[in-house]
Amino acid sequence: MKKTAQRRPTMTDIAKLTGVSQSTVSLVLNNASGAKFSDATRDKVLRAAHELGYRMTQRKPVAFTPQDTPDTPSERNLIVYLADEISTSPHPVVSIDGARDAAFANNRMLAVYSTHGNAEIEARVLDATLGNPNVLGVIYATVFTRRVTVPAALAQMPTVLLNCYSNDANVSSVVPAEVAGGHTATDHLLAAGHRRIGYINGEPWQDAARDRLKGYRTALATADLPFAPELVREGDWGPATGFEATLSLMREANPPTAIFCANDLMAIGAIEAIKQLGLRVPDDVSVLGYDDQEIARHTHPPLSTVVLPNYDLGRWAVETLLQEEHNRAAGAPVRRRTVKLDGPLVERGSVKVLSEAQQFAANNINE
Repeated sequence: MKKTAQRRPTMTDIAKLTGVSQSTVSLVLNNASGAKFSDATRDKVLRAAHELGYRMTQRKPVAFTPQDTPDTPSERNLIVYLADEISTSPHPVVSIDGARDAAFANNRMLAVYSTHGNAEIEARVLDATLGNPNVLGVIYATVFTRRVTVPAALAQMPTVLLNCYSNDANVSSVVPAEVAGGHTATDHLLAAGHRRIGYINGEPWQDAARDRLKGYRTALATADLPFAPELVREGDWGPATGFEATLSLMREANPPTAIFCANDLMAIGAIEAIKQLGLRVPDDVSVLGYDDQEIARHTHPPLSTVVLPNYDLGRWAVETLLQEEHNRAAGAPVRRRTVKLDGPLVERGSVKVLSEAQQFAANNINE
């Protein structure tokens, strides 16, 4: 019988198993100096890593002297990570963690630059870094998933796009599988017996919002349920719009028994709105988030959510850059790829499985 190749466990898997953030997992496994964790947290992460068979390959970085003139991928040891934003969201930092760990495990170093989306700053960074003979390649990252025009300065520089994509067929890219994530979230609520599921989206012009909505609609269609426009609200990713949108949804003649929010911050607003109405989460209304931000572990009840695989995005980008350069140096074909990475769903305490009687009552109300 042919064995199926098992997927290599990742830090995202460890985070899901332990209930801590991807950043915490990275800091524990890298034995980061100055990071303060309880012994219980550290032991829990290390035990989960052992149980999953996770292995980190760490090597000493390659030292170069000023007279060195690297001209092969094995000798060049610096990867430039160019991001439009880092501090405006917790997600880019976790992607940097993944990229840094992958770089260090392969005897490379990561140099991170933030341009704030300013074309002039971006041009200056590229001008200052691309002439460095130690530079192996560039990870070009964006805070929002979107289509980009690859800077002309990168035309002759090995480049991988992270959280963005391009019409340029000569550049590999990695983005989250947002349609799949929206489908996973909605299907989880359907499996819990919910048939009237509200959806609070982010800003509709963003790729993530459009794709998560598409996943929501696809899951409903797969379950032979009609799409109900009155159960959808648009938000701006913040808790205030999650709060207001939930109040609006619960004023419907047939309110939802569950609400899927396109990110955790709006889900926090949804939980507060439900409490203000004198209802309970999840006994009266279930709430599901998206992103798995650190705060999702500390809501009351803790928030069930879909993980945005930021760490794995960063790691994939660096590993792909290194593999492509290895193939090029060996004279092998370099296959450009556009990959979408799934994130798992983390079950906590904000979703209730409806009993048959509750499902029957809800269906009768909705008819």
